[in-house]
Amino acid sequence: MACRIAIIGAGIVGSAVARELTKYEGLEVCIVEKEADVGWGASKANTGILHSGYDDDPGQFPKRARLCRAGNELWHKLAEELQIPVKWCGALVLAFNEHERKVLADLLLRGKINGVQGLRIIERETIQELESNASQEAVEALWAPTSGIISPYEATIALVENAAENGAKLYLETVAKKIVVRNRSVVGIETDRGFLGADFVINASGIFGDILSRTAGVSNFSIRPRRGEYFLFDRDSKPKVGMTLFPAPRPETKGVVVTQTTDGNLLVGPNAKDLEETERESTQTTREGLEEVWKEASRLVRGLPPRGAAMRTFAGLRPEPNKGDFIIEAYEEPSGLVNCVGTRSPGLTSAPAIAKEVTKLLVERGTRLEKKRAWVSERRAMTRFRELSSVEKDRLILKDPSYGKIVCPCETVTEAEVREAIRRGAGTLDSIKFRTRAGMGRCQGSFCLAKLLILLEKETGRRVEDITAKGNGSKIVVGKVRPEHGTE
Repeated sequence: MACRIAIIGAGIVGSAVARELTKYEGLEVCIVEKEADVGWGASKANTGILHSGYDDDPGQFPKRARLCRAGNELWHKLAEELQIPVKWCGALVLAFNEHERKVLADLLLRGKINGVQGLRIIERETIQELESNASQEAVEALWAPTSGIISPYEATIALVENAAENGAKLYLETVAKKIVVRNRSVVGIETDRGFLGADFVINASGIFGDILSRTAGVSNFSIRPRRGEYFLFDRDSKPKVGMTLFPAPRPETKGVVVTQTTDGNLLVGPNAKDLEETERESTQTTREGLEEVWKEASRLVRGLPPRGAAMRTFAGLRPEPNKGDFIIEAYEEPSGLVNCVGTRSPGLTSAPAIAKEVTKLLVERGTRLEKKRAWVSERRAMTRFRELSSVEKDRLILKDPSYGKIVCPCETVTEAEVREAIRRGAGTLDSIKFRTRAGMGRCQGSFCLAKLLILLEKETGRRVEDITAKGNGSKIVVGKVRPEHGTE
């Protein structure tokens, strides 16, 4: 008899869990996501850092400490199998005074306890050798060579695509309203599109994790939204950094960092602003917050690009649990519920290890797992025309002339790439953007918007008036300015 597993939330954690569970015979895996695409919550507005694992005190935050280091190691193979952009560039935690030097010593000891390899304290001269744009005021740094950066939204897309290839079903724009319990056991999820039966419900709903948990009768924790704001620069903006620069951390945050995206954009942020529970969708930027980000980032480097050169500012929300540690738990009552929430930083790093932890919990609750013989471990990434050699570009154009038609000049995205994204499930402008980078350049979509709308209309058969930026309530075209030719 098949075991039905419903996962609430297609963020990085829910997606990693879905892929992991598709490895086993007899599991019917489905993912319920309220947005029009995957990874559009905390996973999208994320710094993309793969942390080494020195931050978390194993006595105070045992799950964070253990799963971060394990996740860091798992991402090496996972990124290769799924062709996810990743750079193992390393990180420096900078100290500017005696107090912060003591903080670094504590981090070094903690990292060694957590099993992190390669950590060491370096002096000012070595800092400058490793990162020429690091502040000359820094007197010491913790060098973490196993740290990296990854594209968080591409990672989520890759995980879901691979899970779907292995049989998982994805329900987009479907809101989980309630986890349904009968006779002290989970029986499914009530959604805005009807009831979905399940033997196990994995609650990976991020910022809403405590609200959904309460519907199943588990209310021993709460989650508060913590907002972080960012500056994003285009690839040509300089000066940059070659690795991630951290300040000495504070209890509530790792601090504002200066880093790069995997595409070479300078990224600065985030700050940490605790919000009220009622502000779970408050992702606006603030003047005060961005001023704080700029001030803190300026301490870490010799120089930043002109502030006016920022291509975009944005904010994201992290799910901050009141207990501090990740909440990864299964229950005797109600049986069948697995909470997988409160995965604030380092949740992205920990995601593959969290997925394996969930599998263990299912086994402990009596689920018999047998690996599939025909499970597909690899996934082919989107074609990136811009990254190809001239010979490879010419070969593609000969095979498909639409590779010679540039839709997005800022990011050199071709018509063929956009069509590929649509065929792979992109049904909104933002879905295309996160798969191809069309609209992510300096003009932020001003040039390519009309072309993308036309391609979506042709490929999907929908009217241009029905195409949205990011799902319900975000239509681009609301009507015609004048009637069609020949009509009144």
